Parts: sequence; C-alpha cells; structure tokens
Amino acid sequence: MKHFYIITNDPKDKNMEITNRIQQFIESHNKKCSIYEKEQEVIDSYTNPEKIPSDVDCILVLGGDGTLLQAARDTLELDVPLLGVNLGTLGYLAEVDISNLENALENLVNDEFEIEPRMMLRGDIRQLGKSASQTYALNDIVVSRYGSLQVIHFHIYVNGQFLKGYSADGIIVSTPTGSTGYNMSAGGPIVEPKAKLMVITPICPHTLNTRSIVLSPEDIVEIEIGQGKAGNIQEVEVNFDGNHSVKLSTGDRIKITKSEKETKIIKLNKVSFLEVLHKKMSES
Repeated sequence: MKHFYIITNDPKDKNMEITNRIQQFIESHNKKCSIYEKEQEVIDSYTNPEKIPSDVDCILVLGGDGTLLQAARDTLELDVPLLGVNLGTLGYLAEVDISNLENALENLVNDEFEIEPRMMLRGDIRQLGKSASQTYALNDIVVSRYGSLQVIHFHIYVNGQFLKGYSADGIIVSTPTGSTGYNMSAGGPIVEPKAKLMVITPICPHTLNTRSIVLSPEDIVEIEIGQGKAGNIQEVEVNFDGNHSVKLSTGDRIKITKSEKETKIIKLNKVSFLEVLHKKMSES
C-alpha cells in the first residue's frame, strides 16, 4: 500500500492531534497520506467519496464503530479496505487502540495484515406499490415505531412466502457483523462476523414464544407494515446502521437481501473475535 486516506470523527479528535500523528508516521515511512477536510455544509456525513483520490489503497477511519459503519456506506462504491482506529470505548470494528497506535501503523505500512470481507445488506423500499429507494447497511436494518408509543404489526415474508406476523416495537435484520449490536441487545444470537447469514430479531415482542430466526444469505426477506387497531394507519421508521432513516406506513414494504457489495476490514492483530467477545463480556 502506498497511498493512505484518513477520515476523522472531528468531535473525537477536536484538535486533529491523533490525525496529524498518524499522517506524520505514515509519511515518515515514505508513504503518501491524505486527510479529508470536511466541508461546512456537510452535517450528516464524515466524508465525501468524490473527494477521495482514485489511487487510495487504504482508508483509516478515526472514531468508533459508528464512524466506521458510516464510512463503509459512504465509500461502498470505491472498494477500498478500511481500518478502524478507536477513539472511544472498546468496539468490535475499530480494533486499533491509541495505546498501541504506532505498533499497529508499523504493521500497516509494512503490509503485515489480513483483509476480512464482511457481508452487507441491501434494503429496497416500496411505497404505494412502487420502488422508492435503496440503501446499504453493514450492521443492520431496523424497522421500528415512529411517533406514539404503540405496538406495531409486521408481516414477514421469506422468498415470497408468508413466514410470520409480529406484534412488537420493531424488527431487526442483522448481518453477522451487526449481531453484536442492537441484535444482541434485543436478545438475538451472537454470530462470528465472517459468517454469511441474516438474523431476524423482534424488538420487545408482545408474545412469550418469539425467537430470532436465522436465514441463509440467499434468502429474500420482506417486511410489510400492517394495520393498527381498528384498521388505523401505522407509521414506522427504517434505520440503516442506526443512521440513514426512511419513514414507512401501513401497506409499505422493505425488501432486504444480501448486498452484492462487501466491506473490506483490515485486521492487524491476531486477537480472535472470541477473545474480543470475552473481553467485552468481562467488562459488562
């Protein structure tokens, strides 16, 4: 790798101290390093993919797991591997810690790393029977209530066949990477992140026998928003990786499939997923 690019979550590195430290280290090893300079008008994104040079080999993302998730969507079309530098609490994606920064960078500039492809989800929104938009997610796609505190009725279809009706606060469709996020908090299973599958987990289901459902990556999941009590219109919000959101109402659908695109995550250390999981569980 010859050209590195840094995306920084500004509030977590206010004086750009860590960013500049990384740039100086990389350039001292005769490599090129560029820093994204945020435009004033950009308020909901950490980068503009159009500003990333075409010869960039690696993108370093400074912040936390949330910053890396957004960067994964922003740079999806570039097919450039990402390395997360953790400036917050211990995460699952942003593996490089400040206390070990120079050692990690040494491995990076010497090409001593592995690249893990991570499965992503694609969500296709249909409103009034017509295709409206599509968005990608590395962690999860969450359909949850919007507005008043009411139970939402969902109809779940898999490969065109009706699977189950849920009465719940929401539905999570997660990738293996996202299984340790909202899915885990809602009682869903933890999945090895390199696996290829989808997990459907209800949020606060209003029944005692509801469990998560694990599906193959080839399956097609459709979630239809049902009617409320007395045939009332229900309103929900679809969130992609907890950020980009779309509002839906009764009769609307979202089709969720395995994305044809993947996120490439750079792994520098030999710490296994199970070791990270053990550390996280020990802290809780």
